[in-house]
Amino acid sequence: MYQSAISNPKSQKELRQELRRRLTPAEAQLWLILKDRQVGGLKFRRQHGMGPYIMDFYCPALKLCIELDGEAHRSEQAFDHDELRTAFLEENGITVMRFENYIVQTDVQAVINAILQFAAEKKSINP
Repeated sequence: MYQSAISNPKSQKELRQELRRRLTPAEAQLWLILKDRQVGGLKFRRQHGMGPYIMDFYCPALKLCIELDGEAHRSEQAFDHDELRTAFLEENGITVMRFENYIVQTDVQAVINAILQFAAEKKSINP
């Protein structure tokens, strides 16, 4: 079991800022929808660090990580890295939802619906 993770470690600050400047097209599209509490009134952060990892999007109220996967995630090495990241985040109480970039680009409403459904289920579990 991992120790409790540090949120937004200072050692990653420059990398997180650079990742925010270089969003992929799918990340940029989803961010336009997630920012400013437009989805269920939920606050999302982009490129939020947790321990040694940086999440694409993070909702602290739900302890929910949204990861978008494109070509870079299709290699065996990347798959293994993603599994380690998911295990680490889950051991620290964070749920990880993964979506392919093409889903965001072709049916972003399906992504929004999945987030809202998760939020509704989480609220019924933790009133």
